[in-house]
Amino acid sequence: MTNIDVTATHCDERRAAPSVCFVTLGCAKNEVDSAEMTKRVLAAGFALTDDASAADAVVVNTCSFIQAATEESLETIFDICGLDNFENGSAKLIVAGCMPARYGADLEDELQEAKAFVPCSREDDIVEVLCSVLGVRPDGAADFASPYAYSPASYVKISDGCDRFCSFCAIPFIRGRYRSFPLDEVRAAVAERVDAGVREITLIAQDTGRWGEDFAEPDTTAHLLDTLAAEFPATWFRLMYIEPQGVTDELLDVIATRDNVCSYLDMPLQHASRSVLRSMNRAGDGASHRLLLERIRSRVPGITLRTTLIAGFPGETDDDFEELCDFLEEVEFDYVGVFPYSAEEGTRAATLDGQIDEAVKIERAQKIRDISDAIGEGHVSARIGSEVDVLVLGREEDGQLYGRAMCQAPEVDGVVYLEQGDPGDIVRVRIVDTLVYEMEGEPINAE
Repeated sequence: MTNIDVTATHCDERRAAPSVCFVTLGCAKNEVDSAEMTKRVLAAGFALTDDASAADAVVVNTCSFIQAATEESLETIFDICGLDNFENGSAKLIVAGCMPARYGADLEDELQEAKAFVPCSREDDIVEVLCSVLGVRPDGAADFASPYAYSPASYVKISDGCDRFCSFCAIPFIRGRYRSFPLDEVRAAVAERVDAGVREITLIAQDTGRWGEDFAEPDTTAHLLDTLAAEFPATWFRLMYIEPQGVTDELLDVIATRDNVCSYLDMPLQHASRSVLRSMNRAGDGASHRLLLERIRSRVPGITLRTTLIAGFPGETDDDFEELCDFLEEVEFDYVGVFPYSAEEGTRAATLDGQIDEAVKIERAQKIRDISDAIGEGHVSARIGSEVDVLVLGREEDGQLYGRAMCQAPEVDGVVYLEQGDPGDIVRVRIVDTLVYEMEGEPINAE
């Protein structure tokens, strides 16, 4: 992570500021990367637009974690190339993020519609790339940049890369080796958002539980979270994407004792069968997972738990799959993300024997979803009558006000519909109804 230098290169102020549109695909890590690029672009004097058809340049921040994400990225790129401003040559396309990081020169040969490629490791150079592509002269004198506008909830990335090399995952090849961002940089990123009015910050990384272990003087995620929660007591903090090995008692104690830390953990377990997990190059099994969940719930009563699972991994037998189903019915996660296995080019799992038919993978994934939804929807409906704080986020297209409680992670766990409040407010409500994962809250008036 690098801080944005407001004295960075600017475009020539003697001409109208070129307009740039960012289109972001994929996970929250990409959203953070796009936000950092956007701040650099604003500081350099470019104008921003949400309308790709009106932009001088469109930067597509791509996802390439699985084949479906790559296909979505390509479809988006081709849709943009069909806009009038691209058809007549007045706009330029820049492809950033995971696709150029993963496919490199091969992508440049195949995707000649793009005028530049910016892999993850080069996103700090976005201003120089834009100036080159658009033919504008760096000046350094412009002073018409608008401040970056944050929503009431924001992400802060605490590290990048991954060293685990799970056999199904291409992230180490896309993002590189694991590297923690220094505490001062993380703190500065948090402070910037808090000063801009952000009320909830979700800490993210490929593996948040390893933060600090690569420093000359090792540190811990627990210390990071505790430090931030103490320094910014009016801000909610949420921790996402933590591997089981990173869930220490020290971390759980911080979650349990800090009122502004969400009692929420997202742990991608991927499976419960020991043989499947070993084939994935992952530790643990159903028994160790159960002990971990018991420890978490014992130290943080009422904690909300999410996990991610893969169905149809190569070699997954009927018995392996039934073991996973039994495990889910027993441990009762609040939320579960399910993905049918995707054979990714360059990963070891793609070369394994025992590849499973696509229809079987889809069928198994759906059964896991059905089991998980039945449990998760029951947990949500059990909240009827409870009182919760809700961070107001905004309004939907029909004007309905909505927000999110501490038990709901951004974008994946549903929202709370409510009757009053402005974006950025934290209001107390009583849950009066639910629909699947959505909740409806009535305000509790102070007596």
